[in-house]
Amino acid sequence: MAQVWDRDGRKVLETLERGQVCKGVVSSIERFGAFVDVGGFHGLVNTAELTWAHHYDAVSDIVEVGQEVTIVVLDVDIERERASFSLKALHPDPLEEFARVQFGRVIAGRVEEVVRFGAFVRVHEHFAGLVPIHELAELDAETPENALRSGDEVLVEVVDINLFRRRILLSLRS
Repeated sequence: MAQVWDRDGRKVLETLERGQVCKGVVSSIERFGAFVDVGGFHGLVNTAELTWAHHYDAVSDIVEVGQEVTIVVLDVDIERERASFSLKALHPDPLEEFARVQFGRVIAGRVEEVVRFGAFVRVHEHFAGLVPIHELAELDAETPENALRSGDEVLVEVVDINLFRRRILLSLRS
């Protein structure tokens, strides 16, 4: 949340309501999010509310100072003169769509990272799922690194999707 910057900002804050959609201009960028000026009031879009994509290096990869954006008001605190906003709330969750379309299917993916407990396989532009180590045992390998390497193309079955924890469980298919 951010504080009011001027007298007009207080008036704007008092008109904001949770769930309201409005336009603003990115006024500054911090490592924890971006401040958006809505008619003289500066509210915060926290990094978690910028985009559904989980892989970006900096807030400036998503927005830039001076950019006009459309935001959703998440919370308003008149007493503390703060409000929080969201950019991603205007777009459907890609994981929900992925779950509707791909759950139970065998799909192609690319191994992103091999770790001691399995391998992460990119199955969508925004997310990867985990093939747990017990799934790799069928490849007759003592360690995951012996079974798969980063960059390998594989077929996986989407066996579980936890929308709340935002996790995808995959099963390796040959």
